[in-house]
Amino acid sequence: MFSSSSFHLKLGLGPSHSCRSFSLLNKHTVQMARSALDEMTETGAFNRTPSTFRNFISREKTSQFPAESGRYHLYISYACPWACRCLSFVMLKGLDKAISYTAVKPIWERTKETDEHSGWVFPVSSTEEPGAEPDTLNGARSIRALYELASSNYSGKYTVPVLWDKKLKTIVSNESADIIRMLNIEFNEIAENPDLDLYPSDLKQAIDEVNEWVYDGINNGVYKCGFAKKQGPYDEAVEKLYQALDKCEEILSNHRYICGNTLTEADIRLFVTLIRFDEVYTVHFKCNKRLLREYPNLFNYTKDIYQLQGMSSTVNMQHIKRHYYGSHPSINPFGIIPVGSSTDYSSSHDRERFSH
Repeated sequence: MFSSSSFHLKLGLGPSHSCRSFSLLNKHTVQMARSALDEMTETGAFNRTPSTFRNFISREKTSQFPAESGRYHLYISYACPWACRCLSFVMLKGLDKAISYTAVKPIWERTKETDEHSGWVFPVSSTEEPGAEPDTLNGARSIRALYELASSNYSGKYTVPVLWDKKLKTIVSNESADIIRMLNIEFNEIAENPDLDLYPSDLKQAIDEVNEWVYDGINNGVYKCGFAKKQGPYDEAVEKLYQALDKCEEILSNHRYICGNTLTEADIRLFVTLIRFDEVYTVHFKCNKRLLREYPNLFNYTKDIYQLQGMSSTVNMQHIKRHYYGSHPSINPFGIIPVGSSTDYSSSHDRERFSH
């Protein structure tokens, strides 16, 4: 059983939409999750715990965190679907000039010499790891160091994404579901694509409903399959996963997007799991009943989203594969990376048929 030195968890609200790091825990101390690998129930099922920083950026100038160009920085991992949700919104809304970002290395490493925690770290130079960069903003060696900089007594999980306030030198939010809502509307005065509304008022109820079952069955469902430690929880999770995928396939047989013929945040939230499905989740997380590319509508839909302006830059398949296969030794102890299919998501698709 993995555990860590005794600590208290700062409570958040709702399910967490972020990527956790990993720690070896001392069996004589309090058992508290500091990684997705730790978040297990007594029945052997994966149970994701809440995020911790839940502040909001507002367009109101008097806000503690006002929407300002150049003030905020996004720390991400290209491997993490939750972090890539946020980067996708930065790109789609045209905020990449207003909000800077830095990507960590894909494979977890020790974050301190004083304990066994392994997690997200930055390269020491810009040439060490293609696609990753040193933290030139705060000089941090790891995501953990950012949390400790934001709160000297912090002792929870060290997750990405991290939305950082350069002015106050603190974490605004580490909850991707909140961050994408901020990026969608609060920065419109400085966004290059302010008219793009991915959470339109007339579709809010439909989006929320889709998000709920997609999160439970697919986004989090693949993790419940992959991290299950007993057959029963795995069987339950994989059945729910494929029921949800089948439901998506049926919806997408009649509509271009998952909430109709309008692109919404629900599409981005679904896409980040789908783009990882065949290369990682099918093998690493035992989601092998049916491949994504065996679903005609889902497969073409994934290519459609991938080809939106800016979206391909959020997908680094090398980081994705190296992280999952190299950072979960309890699942893949030798760290061998399967060759994969090398699917070309930039190839033609048939989704335009719903545009007329």
